[in-house]
Amino acid sequence: MFRTIAAGAAAALISTAAMAAEYTLTISSWAPPTHGINAKMWPGLIKMIEDATDGRVTAEVKLGIAPPPAQMDLVQDGAADMSIIFHGYQAGRFVTTKLIELPGYEGSAEAASVAYWRVFEKYLSKANEHRGVKVIALHTHGPAQLHTNVKVTALDQIKGLKLRVPGGVGGDVGAALGATGIKVPAPKVYETLASKAADGVVIPMESRKGFRLVEVAPYVYRMPGGFYRGSFAMIMNEDAFAALPEDIRKALAEKVFGEPASRMLGKVWDEIDAIGLEETLKTPGNEIVDASAEDVAAYKPIADKIIAKVLDEVAAAGVDAKAAYAMIREEMAKAE
Repeated sequence: MFRTIAAGAAAALISTAAMAAEYTLTISSWAPPTHGINAKMWPGLIKMIEDATDGRVTAEVKLGIAPPPAQMDLVQDGAADMSIIFHGYQAGRFVTTKLIELPGYEGSAEAASVAYWRVFEKYLSKANEHRGVKVIALHTHGPAQLHTNVKVTALDQIKGLKLRVPGGVGGDVGAALGATGIKVPAPKVYETLASKAADGVVIPMESRKGFRLVEVAPYVYRMPGGFYRGSFAMIMNEDAFAALPEDIRKALAEKVFGEPASRMLGKVWDEIDAIGLEETLKTPGNEIVDASAEDVAAYKPIADKIIAKVLDEVAAAGVDAKAAYAMIREEMAKAE
């Protein structure tokens, strides 16, 4: 759904860029206004779109249209032109996307996101899990760590904790560690921890600031490489894309969508992880405990079982799981 920008009173309600554009796309975003998704990712994508189309296309972000799990259907139905989805919120709908979430990858979110797009093009797209929408970028957040309101200093202390975990591999990890899983979307994490409905959450460091965890989860138990990574896609309504002029579609496909946007998004995840770490270090009462060598060794067989399980699931979806997994690792190694 796009609209030609009108003059008059309506122009006063839109940005200068939108007034100059021929087409304005509507973005649905579920994250808090100051979160990196809204503060950096969408502005970054909009700038790429405007630059690639010489200002003929722009976009506007609208908050709170629907909760995170509803974004896929929202875009598919045309209620918004674009959105960001977290695959783990859609239980049973996505399987191959779990491949990028596996523990044990070494490297930045930028490297992982570029590798993700490349392996998607070569292998994962064959599963057609995003049918009904156009995938314009794939990305992953940085390593997920444990954030709690009770101090955790050892891996075996996680057993029995009530932890907010996402779906996907994050849910597998929580179960394997013996935690009681509580499933709420990321924007609900703060109130879930503040109300003591959960003891903690496994989520990347950016959430220390993005979701204000420094206030409700002062303790971080940090595993090298993280417990898992999270899988996201930026998606677009197929009719909205098809309705754009051919030259604009070509410019977006060649200069923005795919690897360029995926790289930008991964880079932002790295940036906001660093901001979250800085926020933690400067906030009184916050503390980071790094996993001991013994705990790192103890987590490896747990991670190996999860990896084997996911590879079986991805293979059952008709994808060469072992080859795709090897490709992600090789692509990330190239980036280092």
